[in-house]
Amino acid sequence: MAEKKTVSAAESGRKKAAPAKKTESGQTVVAAKSKGNATGRRVGAVILWVIAIALEVLAILLLFAKIEITFMNTLTAIVILLVLDLICVIAGSLLWKQANHIDPASEKNKTLFWIWNNMGLIVCVAAFLPFIILTLTNKKADKKTKIVATVVGIVALLIGGLFSIEWNPLSAEQKAEQEGIFADKVLPEGTVYFTQFGKKYHLYFDCQHINQSNTIYDAALDKPEDKECVDIAFENGCNDVCKTCKERFEKAQAEKAAAGN
Repeated sequence: MAEKKTVSAAESGRKKAAPAKKTESGQTVVAAKSKGNATGRRVGAVILWVIAIALEVLAILLLFAKIEITFMNTLTAIVILLVLDLICVIAGSLLWKQANHIDPASEKNKTLFWIWNNMGLIVCVAAFLPFIILTLTNKKADKKTKIVATVVGIVALLIGGLFSIEWNPLSAEQKAEQEGIFADKVLPEGTVYFTQFGKKYHLYFDCQHINQSNTIYDAALDKPEDKECVDIAFENGCNDVCKTCKERFEKAQAEKAAAGN
C-alpha cells in the first residue's frame, strides 16, 4: 500500500482551514496562501530597484576613480557592487511580478501593458547597460579591469533579464474572465489545485494533468466561493483553468440540470 500523506487545506486571511484529508496516492498537497497586498509589494520592488541603481552608480564612480576604497581592491569592490546590484534587481522584479498577479493591469493599451508587466526588465537594463557602456569607453581603466568588469556586467544583465522578464503576463480582463467562468456556482470540490510551476489551475484533485505530480498546492475555503479560490491560484501564477477540468465540470453541471428536469 502506498504511503498515506496528509492533504492540508489552504488558510488565507479570514478563511478557516477545512478538515485535513488523507490520500493513498503518495502525493502531498501543500496549503497555498494569499500573497496579500499588491501595493506593498510594488513599493518594496521600487525600493530595491532604487538601491540597485545606486549600487551601479557607486560601481561607476569606483571605475572612474571618483571615490576610493582603501580596504579592498577596486576591481573586487566593483564586482561585489554588481553582484549586490543583481540581487536587488531580481528581488525587486519578483515582487513586481507577484503584485501584477494580485492586481493585474488592463491590456487595452498593449504598449503600456507590456511596459507595466516588464518594469523589472527595463530596470535591469538601466542597472547594468550604462555601466557596461562606460566601462568599454573608459580609456583610463587598465585592460584587466575593463575585461573583468565588462564580462561581469554582461553576465549580470543576462541573468537579471531572464529573471525580470514577464513570461506569462496576466491582464485584468483575463482575470475577470476566468473568475466569471464559474460565477454563481460552487466549485466541485470547494478547492482549486495547482503545481509549483504550472500555469493552469485545476478543479479536481484527480485531474490527469496533475495526478502524477509529487506536490500539489491547494486553495480551499470552508464556504467554497469560487472567486476567492481562483484569486489565490492567480496570485500564484496560474492564469487559466485546466481545459480538461472545465469540460468535466460543465458536463457535470449539464447532467445535474438534466436530472433536475
